Formats: sequence, structure tokens, C-alpha cells
Amino acid sequence: MGTLPDADQRQGSLPYSSVIPDGAEISGYLFRDNPKRYLFVVEEDNTPLSVIVTPCDAPLEWKLTLKELPEETSGEGSGEPEPLEQQKQQIINEEGTELFSYKGNDVEYFVSSSSPSGLYQLELLSTEKDTHFKVYATTTPESDQPYPELPYDPRVDVTSLGRTTITLAWKPTPTSSVLKQPIQYCVVINKEHNFKSMCAVEAKMNADDAFMMAPKPGVDFNPFDFTHFGFSSDNSAGKDRSLINKASSSKLFRQVATKPKADLQRFCIGNKNIFTVSDLKPDTQYYFDVFAANTASNTSTAYVGTFARTKEEAKQKTVELKDGKITDVFIKRKGTKFLRFSPVSSHQKVTFSVHSCLDAIQIQVRRDGKLLLSQSIEGVRQFQLRGKPKAKYLIRLKGSKKGASMLKILATSKFNKQPFPSLPEDTRIKAFDKLRTCSSVTIAWLGTQERNKFCVYKKEVDDDYNEEHKKREQNQCLGPDTRKKSEKVLCKYFHSQNIHKAVTTETIKGLQSGKSYVLDVYVMGHGGHSVKYQSKIVKTRKFC
Repeated sequence: MGTLPDADQRQGSLPYSSVIPDGAEISGYLFRDNPKRYLFVVEEDNTPLSVIVTPCDAPLEWKLTLKELPEETSGEGSGEPEPLEQQKQQIINEEGTELFSYKGNDVEYFVSSSSPSGLYQLELLSTEKDTHFKVYATTTPESDQPYPELPYDPRVDVTSLGRTTITLAWKPTPTSSVLKQPIQYCVVINKEHNFKSMCAVEAKMNADDAFMMAPKPGVDFNPFDFTHFGFSSDNSAGKDRSLINKASSSKLFRQVATKPKADLQRFCIGNKNIFTVSDLKPDTQYYFDVFAANTASNTSTAYVGTFARTKEEAKQKTVELKDGKITDVFIKRKGTKFLRFSPVSSHQKVTFSVHSCLDAIQIQVRRDGKLLLSQSIEGVRQFQLRGKPKAKYLIRLKGSKKGASMLKILATSKFNKQPFPSLPEDTRIKAFDKLRTCSSVTIAWLGTQERNKFCVYKKEVDDDYNEEHKKREQNQCLGPDTRKKSEKVLCKYFHSQNIHKAVTTETIKGLQSGKSYVLDVYVMGHGGHSVKYQSKIVKTRKFC
């Protein structure tokens, strides 16, 4: 581990890199074990002074030393100061007073409310590797406030934790609300560690970028490399400040989100102080950092980062289907269920009969890993697949985005009748308005070419019963056995070889005048399994 060379070792051997301008952040580059010195002038006693050093991708050693300004001495009695080179040599040979020193990768501050006049020397060293850094020095820290201020509680909190999402929240910076400066927040996510500065994030993200390439030896890309050491006039200082702002204006905060690089992502989200990170991997630890960035000056301050592990993926239980037996399946909204079917080894075909009771579901069937079927199913569907000796079938069912799904499924390798009755494409019930009376309504529905048993049920409802209530009761799998006996109207057999004539009508009598009723038609299948048509709301006439 190297250390900063002492004053005797340095004399005459370490050139000054540049003068730090008052009130502007500068960027610099250090080669490993090759220290650099910067100078900063305080012209009057009792001047406030703030020096801030930001390490980027490696820890730094730095120290601040005060040297007295050279006194003006007469040259041949003319009263003119000594030549510049003599002043410089005189400063170099002075050991000075060490004011502050630091080792590490934190953003560290030296702050003094009343500093003496003099020449302040900042010396930096990186012993780990070549690295970038930033330096800011000012004699007007109160009015400058170049870096956004942190709130009294600077922590980033995890407010919600899921398998693939994490929600973060933090308190807003006073710089935005009190000083009305343009602030936006940038959230950084990675799997390795927390970052202490945006500069460190940039170094990680742009390691291969031309902007972050190491300068050639002997050349510093700092815009304040002066050929001669001297002091700026007030006018040129203003010019310098605009120059550095222009030079340091980077692309960092213009992007809303960056492409992942080495599992690192950054999202700049404006002035919102809550953010949900999505598309994370289950059971994985992530580190989260938030930076308040001043969009006018491109400076930023890091909140106290946090880390969290996403929840484990719910272990999917696979249901074993028994040959020829109907299985009820419930799938929560957007959920997934896995079923397995292992028929006898001699099977020729496999039949899957599915009745989706509510919204459409997605079904996928794989045989020994090979995808055989992928479809969306509403109502009743039947599939026949070619068999294979000793084959195993994996059925994946994905629920609806609208709400929970319910279905009945039967798998069999034996030839048997369809367990669920077939349905026409249109399962609506039609009510004839002109045939309405005070005590009866007439309805019609479509049938099929197969002979089936149809049962009609009625239920009186309040006048405020609407489509939303009807939708809640639209579970097609709930059969007549769930209804009251008093609600049953009649059962009848019906079919037609001509599909276009497969229509039947029925008049429901004994109703009360001016009342609303929900009417349901059930078609009964083999083994007692039924399928419900879409419910119909009707209202009898009040006056006849």
C-alpha cells in the first residue's frame, strides 16, 4: 500500500497539475501510485472554505495543506513582485501546514467557516489502480450549494417486497422544495454493492466508453490545465466557471433509463420520490442507490443506499390427473397451474376435455418436453393427441388477466363419451320483448345436433341488479345442484339435425308483475356434468 510522499521527497519532482477554479466541479484522472497536486487560492483572511473530493472507481488518499502566499519583495527598488517562476519555486519549497487528510472511497468534505489567506494545496493518490475523481472547492459555500442537500433522514426504504418487484421510497431533498432548484432522482440497481457517488456509477457503466478511457501518460484531460501558474481576474473567473459547467455537462441525466451493463441499471425518474423496480429475479439480493441530481449543474448527492433480497419463487405444486376422472382447478388472477398425466404405456391416443368456467384460459400440453398444443380456451373444448408408449404429459394452465379462473379438466387414454355437453357457439338467451306480459316472459336459445337435456331456472332479483351482478354469477361450472328447488322451471330434451334450426323457445309463467328475474339455462351432459348458458335479466310488465 503506497502513501503520499512527504515534502522532502516531493520537492521539485511533482509538478502542479492545475489550479482549482472557485465554485466549479472539475474531473481528473490518477495513474496508480502517481500522485497529483492542485492549488487553490484564498486571498483574504477569515474566508469560508469548502473542499469536496469525490472518488469514482477506487479509494483515494488525499490531504489539504496550507502554504503562505509569497510576500512581495522589491526588485531593484522598483516595488514589482518577484518573477512568477521564483514565486512558484518558493511555494514548492515550503512545507506548509497540513489541515486535513483522508483515505477511502467516501465523498469527503473539508469545511472551514473562517480560513486564513494563503495557497491551499490538494494532493491526491490512488494506490489500487488508475482512477477518476472529482474535486470542488469554493469560498462561497453558503450561496453556492453546488450539491443537492440530503433530508434529515437520508435513507432509502424498501416499502414493498415481491418475487420480481421491489418498491423504494425516500424523503425529498430540501434543495428542490426550499431552494427551488431543478432536481431529479436517479435510482441505481445492481447485484454487487452500493455506490457512494454517481461518479462511481458512471465509471462502472462506462468502463468501455471513450469518455472514461484513461488519458495518455503526461496528458490530463482536465479543462483547467494551465501552462503557467497564475491568478485569474474576476472577469476570467466567471468565464472559467461557465467553461467548466459546459465541459462537465454530460449525458448522464438525459437518459430516463440505461441499458443493463454488468447487471447494473439506472433509472432517472424526475422528481418522484417513490419507485417500483420490476423484472427482478426471485430469491436474488439487489443493492439500491438513489441520487439527487441537480439538472442545471449536473452535480449529484447520494442517499444512504440499501439492499434487499427478492422473495423466493413459489414452488409450483404439480397435480396428478387420474385417467377418466374430472379434476377441478382454481387459478388466481394471472396465475399458473401445472398438471401431469401419465397414461398406461399401451395408449394410442390421449383425449383432454376442458371446461373453462369463467374467463378464457391459456393451455399448453407437452409430451416428454415437446410442445403439442398451445391455445386459448373459453367454454368447453376437447383435444385428441396421438399417444406414445410410456409418454408423460405436462399441462400448463395460465389464468386470465381480468380475474380468477376456474375450470374442469379430464384426461383419458380410453375411448369414452365427451364428459361435458357440447355447446353452440352462441350461448346467449334471447327474450322476446313483444311477448312479455305481467306474469310471463318468452325466451329462446340455441341447441346442438346432439340430443341433450336442458333445464331452465329463474330467480327474482331487485331492480338494481345489473350486468356487474350478473357477471359475478357467471360461473358456468356451478350446476343445478347449487340452486333452490323452488327456482326450477322445467327440464326438456331437444336437438336438431339441421344446425340452423336447432332453436327452442319456452314461455315461463307464474311471475309477478313489474318484477325482475334472472333466467338460466343448463345443458346436462353424461355423468351429470352441466354447462350454464349466459344468464339473462328480464322484467315483467307492470301494467297489462
